[in-house]
Amino acid sequence: QVQLVESGGGLVQAGGSLRLSCAASGRTLSMYVMGWFRQAPGKEREFVGAITRNGGTTYFADSVKGRFTISRDNAKNTMVLQMTSLKPEDTAVYYCAADRGMGISTSLQTYDYWGQGTQVTVSS
Repeated sequence: QVQLVESGGGLVQAGGSLRLSCAASGRTLSMYVMGWFRQAPGKEREFVGAITRNGGTTYFADSVKGRFTISRDNAKNTMVLQMTSLKPEDTAVYYCAADRGMGISTSLQTYDYWGQGTQVTVSS
């Protein structure tokens, strides 16, 4: 089992940037496909992006494509979501998640472990 802890959330103005981190413990991160999801008030949790086990491939939701990037450092058991050109509609609680499967999935149900989330608020 792996434990995940997100950090780096906060308040930022529209057009700004934030860097979210996900730290893993308990198991080596290299065993998992890693994903980021977000949930805005009154809305369902949605896929943001994901990265393969070796970091060679990433995939993003259309809403963040070109603005967000994901990287991972398996040696340090960490993953980073770099967010740029932030918009008010990016406001949400952001969660990192780990999937024991082999390929990238956009489905919440595929992911086995979740962090507690970190709040991102983008002001207009």
